[in-house]
Amino acid sequence: MRAVVTVTGKDKKGIIAKVSTFLSEKGANIEDISQTVLGEYFAMIMIADISSVKEELSTLAAQCAELGKQIGMSIYLQHEDIFNAMHTV
Repeated sequence: MRAVVTVTGKDKKGIIAKVSTFLSEKGANIEDISQTVLGEYFAMIMIADISSVKEELSTLAAQCAELGKQIGMSIYLQHEDIFNAMHTV
């Protein structure tokens, strides 16, 4: 199972390290990542294999949101199918 993780907010040091470390500690494997800095704003999207994560998807999503609050970013984790359905015209 794969998930899409989006991270946005004001740019600061260590964002990628904190998010990727958190996901790794949960058992996720980051398969693809794209990030950019637009002026003072940071935006990142990751595709992660979460097949080995022990938590339920909703729990992992809530933990990601909490991590976002701790580091001053918005972090959203969604099942890949839901993400794709939301972006189908």
